[in-house]
Amino acid sequence: MDVVTFGEVMGLLVAEPGTPLRQARNFRRDIAGAEATVAIGLARLGHRPGWFGLLGDDPFGHGALDTLRANGVDVSRARVSTSDPTGMLVRDAHAVRPISVQYHRAGSAASRMTPGDLDVEYLVSARILHLSGITPALSQSCVDTVREALCIAREHDVTVSFDPNLRRRLWSDERAAAVLGELVPGAEIVLAGAEEALVITGQTGRADAAKWLLDRGTRVVVIKSGAAGAWATDGVQEWTQSALPASVVDPVGAGDAFDAGFLSGTLDGLPIPDRLARGAAVGALAVQSLGDLDGLPYRTELDLTLDVDR
Repeated sequence: MDVVTFGEVMGLLVAEPGTPLRQARNFRRDIAGAEATVAIGLARLGHRPGWFGLLGDDPFGHGALDTLRANGVDVSRARVSTSDPTGMLVRDAHAVRPISVQYHRAGSAASRMTPGDLDVEYLVSARILHLSGITPALSQSCVDTVREALCIAREHDVTVSFDPNLRRRLWSDERAAAVLGELVPGAEIVLAGAEEALVITGQTGRADAAKWLLDRGTRVVVIKSGAAGAWATDGVQEWTQSALPASVVDPVGAGDAFDAGFLSGTLDGLPIPDRLARGAAVGALAVQSLGDLDGLPYRTELDLTLDVDR
């Protein structure tokens, strides 16, 4: 595997664009999950990703596995639970208006994950282990699982990429800061949103937040700011990347799409400015389609976008 990741994949029901959730009558079915979005994004760009986790033995769980397989993601280590359901996410989609989200994930199969679900041989086969702060927000056993995965990766010199992906519906800022403040430091690559970087580090500006992480072993810190672009530093140099023009249909998943582009550039050995450009391009393409997945580009589409931007 080029990249291995794990976490929760949910069934997704998304209302037709522009219709508030309260008034919505028509929904499109898909899947949602930060780690799955990154994995599918990488597969479409020609890499070999693997995803694992726990899903319910229900139509949404099996449908999620079908979608991942169809997109070229290895799911050989995923498991199906006969006792717990697949989580659900219902939301609307707007370019500017705040998006309404309803989770139905309490007691989901994914929240039952334990360190015993980790396949050490599978984890250490990867060049990069990509983690999200959403997984430890699900339960204490998920915190323990992420912690153990980090220990395995470090023992076997597997590069760790971590996106804090702060979800305030799942836990408080105080709890997130305590847990992620322990887990994120030391990840070689940190891909954080501007606000969540401040929450987990307790700092007041992006440069101070980056220094806090770099002082604890991170090699590259990327701060994502949506339409304002992205900023990165390795402690020696700094780089900025403007957001690419996009006709936004659905902004959800833009940060995960950026992660896929940045990690793709990392796997291809690109310098950091080119990784940022690739992340910005994948993010811009992703938000022009409904749902988390449809807009994720294939390599030819990405190359065309980057050529136009140049």
